Amino acid sequence: MEAPSPARFFASVAGPALLLLGIVGFFYTASFDRLDDYADGLGGLQVNGWLNLLYLAVGGIGVLVAGVSSRTYALAIGLLFVALAIVGWGSEWLNLVVGIFGLAAAAGTKRGSKVGQETTKEPRNSKPRAKPARQRS
Repeated sequence: MEAPSPARFFASVAGPALLLLGIVGFFYTASFDRLDDYADGLGGLQVNGWLNLLYLAVGGIGVLVAGVSSRTYALAIGLLFVALAIVGWGSEWLNLVVGIFGLAAAAGTKRGSKVGQETTKEPRNSKPRAKPARQRS
């Protein structure tokens, strides 16, 4: 059996992890007051209701698309989380780590590659079909 692509591995790991982070984050705070109003939780991570929803949505999408379009997921999540780290929304170090791993996974996966599918196909050698004989009426 062939090993999964880096993007599929990323989606399979990051999706459930972000989903779990979103769920656990609601135990610390469910405040939807302001975007930059954080509570400290989970060993120094900054959480609020908006971040929890983001983690739930992104994690849920990762779980759903891990087998079908994981390269697109890894690229989109990589760009999103790097942008969040640059802007400074949430825990910058977590956003940067997830973003860099997502971009690296997308870069390490060939476009259109799927597990178990051959990347090169040889042309088939087939004989042309004979035309059916015309019937007279």
